[in-house]
Amino acid sequence: MIKININEGESIDKAFKKFKRKVEQSSILKEIKKREFYLKPSIKNKLKRRATSSRLRKREKKLTKNFFFK
Repeated sequence: MIKININEGESIDKAFKKFKRKVEQSSILKEIKKREFYLKPSIKNKLKRRATSSRLRKREKKLTKNFFFK
């Protein structure tokens, strides 16, 4: 549960900004979006493998680029 302390005389806009900031920091929205649709475990693994291979490919490309231009 997110709680915000509102000082006396503080505008609603400022309080709303505090609330939005707290929600972003707690990553509630990210969790909601992640759980919005069910992904089968096989599809999760497939996406994870694709992301890993893409990350490795980018790292390899960067290392070879740096190796040849030194």
